[in-house]
Amino acid sequence: MEFLENKSILITGATGFLAKILVEKILRVQPNVKKLYLLLRADDEITAKKRFHNEVVEKALFQVLKKKHGANLNTLISEKICLVPGEISLPQMGLKHDSIWIDKLKSQVEIIINLAATTNFDERYDVALGTNALGAKHVINFAKQCSNLKLVVHVSTAYVSGEREGLIMETPYKMGESLNWFKGLDIEVEQMVIEDKLKQLKEDGATNETITLAMKDLGLERSKLYGWPNTYVFTKAMGEMIIGDLKDEVPLIVIRPTIVTSTYKEPFPGWIEGVRTIDSLIVGYAKGKLTCFVAGINSIIDLIPADMVVNTIIMAMMVHKLQPSNHIIYHVGSSKRNPIKHADFQRFNYQYFTKKPLIDRDGNAIKVGKVTLFDDMTNFHRYIAIRYLFFLKGLEIMNMAFCHSFQDKCITMRRKFNLVLRLIDLYRPYLFFNAIFDDTNTERLRKELQNYKEMTKEGLFMDPKEINWEDYFMNVHIPGLVKHVIK
Repeated sequence: MEFLENKSILITGATGFLAKILVEKILRVQPNVKKLYLLLRADDEITAKKRFHNEVVEKALFQVLKKKHGANLNTLISEKICLVPGEISLPQMGLKHDSIWIDKLKSQVEIIINLAATTNFDERYDVALGTNALGAKHVINFAKQCSNLKLVVHVSTAYVSGEREGLIMETPYKMGESLNWFKGLDIEVEQMVIEDKLKQLKEDGATNETITLAMKDLGLERSKLYGWPNTYVFTKAMGEMIIGDLKDEVPLIVIRPTIVTSTYKEPFPGWIEGVRTIDSLIVGYAKGKLTCFVAGINSIIDLIPADMVVNTIIMAMMVHKLQPSNHIIYHVGSSKRNPIKHADFQRFNYQYFTKKPLIDRDGNAIKVGKVTLFDDMTNFHRYIAIRYLFFLKGLEIMNMAFCHSFQDKCITMRRKFNLVLRLIDLYRPYLFFNAIFDDTNTERLRKELQNYKEMTKEGLFMDPKEINWEDYFMNVHIPGLVKHVIK
């Protein structure tokens, strides 16, 4: 991996899922990297070191690296990694004016990889805008101050496309562009909307819980006003707009992965952290709590293993060095080359958990059956109303008749019912997704890779065509989820 040798690289969002895999990969295949500057949300270096140790190095992900280097791993980390305490949502990435890091980063950093993001679909609007949009602004502004900079890599999401159908191209978004032709999208105005709402809530004496819910609702309201289905993809789209508008002559690569899943091969198959997008469905089904589901039977779930995303980032950086470009976008997904349908996804879950069921607290196997699949929202809402809403209404009537004896139970059930409906609304665009992500630029990288046999040997595979989805789910992804998340 000669390209990475002697490079100084700044990575933001260093404790995130993809960032950990990227850091591990670089240390494993190119220990002669000059420096990895890792920006972590922390008040000082002591806190940053604790976070890095607990949330990165101690993860099972690093077991291959530990086996390879043994006692020398700590030496390698101390020599190659510099932990930079900061906050991406603040100007100068939260670096204080007297910080020892500012001059060092500005003079030494050659590549910046922005992986900082909040990926929660239902995030508070102020939090999502601060990290996903303003964070991108602060990164590109800092990049322009780096005297030795060669490249900025901004990791976005393919779903900045919203609910468009057909073939979605690898094209940028212009500042102020909307998905529904509604004019007036202005990021400074969005900041003012947030500030005004927060000010009003505080003046009204709202609780923290009320403020959080109001900020979530505001995010959904503003997202849908301009044609995006949720706060996450709306703020990521704004982040792309900002970074494209402000970059000037800074060389820029935008990586747009689809739904990122567990590792396919590296550093070992099946590593995953937390319950990610589709995994909430797998976990709910495995625990016997998911008996019905709504999705287009022939709709595609565009999945891509995390290590393939990381490999694409590395390959894109190297090819950029050979063929410089000012702004290029890479879709990293499987819908064009090797699509998987919702019906297959349901079948894999059924096959796995009927053969290897989870065990409950009493030591009994949790039985699962075939899920009732609804292929339109009308039938699903009718089913929910008959199955659950009538019961809830009956309980509320009993509660009134018996002097609010069932008040707590009513509140709990109503909260759960509303949460389910909210989640269904958030995920609906992806359950009936009818688009394919063009990956012409990414395919050029794959073809370029064929010229570098040593890279394939080092494990820089990135072609979704080679994935057998049934084998991946049955022998890699679900076992990894059970081992590393469900436990």
